Amino acid sequence: MAETVLIVDDERSIRESLRGVLEDEGFVVEKAESGDAALRRLAATPVDCVLLDIYMPNSQLDGIATLEQIRHRYPHIPVVMISGHGTIDTAVRAIRLGASDFIEKPLHIERTVKAIRHAIDTHRPALNAVSDSLVVGQSIPMRALRQQIALTGPTDGRVLIYGESGTGKEIVALALHAASKRADRPFVAINCAAVPEDLIESELFGHAKGAFTGATESRRGKFEQADGGTLFLDEIGDMSLRMQAKVLRVLETGLIEPVGSQSSRRVDVRVIAATNKRLDEAIEQGQFRADLFYRLNVIPFQVPPLREHLEDIPALVEHFVRQLSQQHARPPLTFTEDAYAKLRRHDWPGNVRELRNLIERLIITESVSPVTADRIPLKPVSHSVWASFQFGSLREGSEAFERELVRRKLAECDGNVAQAAEALGIDRSYLYRRIKALGIDLRN
Repeated sequence: MAETVLIVDDERSIRESLRGVLEDEGFVVEKAESGDAALRRLAATPVDCVLLDIYMPNSQLDGIATLEQIRHRYPHIPVVMISGHGTIDTAVRAIRLGASDFIEKPLHIERTVKAIRHAIDTHRPALNAVSDSLVVGQSIPMRALRQQIALTGPTDGRVLIYGESGTGKEIVALALHAASKRADRPFVAINCAAVPEDLIESELFGHAKGAFTGATESRRGKFEQADGGTLFLDEIGDMSLRMQAKVLRVLETGLIEPVGSQSSRRVDVRVIAATNKRLDEAIEQGQFRADLFYRLNVIPFQVPPLREHLEDIPALVEHFVRQLSQQHARPPLTFTEDAYAKLRRHDWPGNVRELRNLIERLIITESVSPVTADRIPLKPVSHSVWASFQFGSLREGSEAFERELVRRKLAECDGNVAQAAEALGIDRSYLYRRIKALGIDLRN
C-alpha cells in the first residue's frame, strides 16, 4: 500500500508543487494550510509522515507548536520540518522536540523525498519497541502484561482489554499494534462513549456526499481509515445495541457500508476493543450483545489498576518526567524518597492517568528540584476516612461517602465535570452544586 504524506504549509503554491512531486513518487498526499487544519486532518485520516513548515504567520499554531502537538497526540507519526527562515537554533529545537529531519527552502526534491522515506523507514523499527517503552514498570503484573503482548501482538486475534478508567488501555492496544505484522499500517482509535449516538455510525463507517445535512463531501470512517492496520474501539460497553449489531456485521463479513451509500466496501482490520465495565453483567441486563462479546473476547487482557502495582511508581514518574519536560521545554525534575513514599501511599482512583496529570502539573509549576513530599498536592489517603468510621450522624457518613464518590469520579474524568455528571447519572448543574456544598476543590 502507498504511504500517505500530510503537507502542512500556508503557501498554496508550495502545497501544490509538493503534492505533484510526491504523487509522482507514489505517495498519497493530504494537504493542510495551517497547524490547526493539520491536527484536524490527522484526527480524521491515517498518515505515515508529516511534512511541516515552521514559519506559518497566518496560522494560530506555528510549526514548532504544531510539532509539539503532533508528538504528544500521535507519537507514532514521524515529522519532517521545512523552513525558509531556518536557523541552527530552530533546527536543534525541532530535532529535540522529536522531528525526524529538518530541510531548508528552497526544497531540493530528491533530498525531500529521501528525507520522507528515511523518516518512515526508520520509524517502523522504533514502533517494535513500543511495548517496552510505553508499558512501563517491572512489577509482576506489568511484566506479565508485556509477555502477553509479545505473545499476542504478532497474531491477528481479536483482543478485549479490561481495566478501570485511566489504567492505560489505549497504550496496551498501541503496543499490540506495534508488535504486530500490521505495525507499518494505521493505528486508528475511537472512544465509543465520547461520540454522540447520531454521529457514531458516520464516524465508524463514513458517509457519502449529501447523506445528511452538512455532509458536503464524502468522508472515510474509522474502519476504512484503519484498512490494513488496527482499529481500537475504546469503551465498547457504552455502544448502543443498534451500533453493536452493525459492528458485529463488519466483524462477520469484513464489509462496511457508508451512511448514504448504496454499495459496500471490504476492509482488512484487526479490531482491539476495551471496556471499564463488566460486560457479562451488561449481557445479563440486555445492554450488550452476547454474540458481539464472543467475537471480541477471543483474547482477554486485564490491565491492573495502579494501586495493585505501586512499586512501579518511580519508573512511571521518571518516564513521565522525560516525556513531559521535553514537551513543555522545562528542565526535568527529580524526587526525594519521602516524595516517592507519599506517592505510593495514595490510592490513585484515576490510576496512571491521574499520576501523569500530577507530574505534568509539577513540571509546569515547580522550578526547584528535587521535589519533596510537602510540594506534592495530594489529598490524604481516602481509605483512612473509612478505617476510622467515626461519624457523628448518618448525615455526616452519607456526606463523607458522597464526597469520596464525587472525588473519585472527577479524578477518573480528569476533572471534567460534564463527564463526571454523566458517569454518575445526574445533571451537570446539580453536580456543580453538590461539589460546592461538599467543599470539593476542583483545582486539585
